[in-house]
Amino acid sequence: MKRRKRQPEKGAPRWMVTFSDLMTLILVFFILLFSMSVVDAQKFRAIAESFQQRQVFEFLPSAIDFESPKEDRGEERKEPFDEGEYGDEQKDEVDLDELLAEVEEFLEENELTEQISATRDDRGVVLILQEQALFETGEAEVLPGARPFLDKVGTLVELIPNIVKVEGHTDNRPISTYRYPSNWELSGARASSVIRYIIDHHNVDPSRFIATGFGDTRPVVPNTTEENLQQNRRVIIVISDPTTNPDDTF
Repeated sequence: MKRRKRQPEKGAPRWMVTFSDLMTLILVFFILLFSMSVVDAQKFRAIAESFQQRQVFEFLPSAIDFESPKEDRGEERKEPFDEGEYGDEQKDEVDLDELLAEVEEFLEENELTEQISATRDDRGVVLILQEQALFETGEAEVLPGARPFLDKVGTLVELIPNIVKVEGHTDNRPISTYRYPSNWELSGARASSVIRYIIDHHNVDPSRFIATGFGDTRPVVPNTTEENLQQNRRVIIVISDPTTNPDDTF
């Protein structure tokens, strides 16, 4: 019996298919390695920073060397509110509640709680000074008796970078003098006098202050009795809270 001659294979030999598959797999492997080696350094640093901030691995030190690492990523350390101990960075950390407590203590020690009140709201620390605590009726010159409290405010303001707003308010009785043709001029002059005293006697930047005169447009009670008239004649000092008033920054 004659052996049948083997017909030559048409096309590429079979081993070529296997070889081609192998080369394709190797190419894909190297492309994968290359893509893994190209890492966005900025995104990587951001991810690593977020892990450190959230203290996901508190028991392990970070393996990433940062150019400007934070000294302490644990619980923030609060310093006592003490005059003269604050640098530029520490000023931002001053707690307005502590400032309010110190003002309240000063008012109680000096028996000024009937003439001056101190509160805290979304604006910041609000100090309300009745007219008799600062000025003679119809005048805008700071009385000597008001200077100790304004000095206390100035001392505290020196320690923090917050914006300070001073508002002047009057009752609705008309005034017409050479200096103050109306309550608008009187209220504005009173706010300015308070600011000028603090600036002249304390090391604070004048650009941090805002003076506003409201005249008799914002009474707290109706101008119907002598007691109410007296209550409406006031100066308000607002030490702004930058966390609720982001535009109020130094």
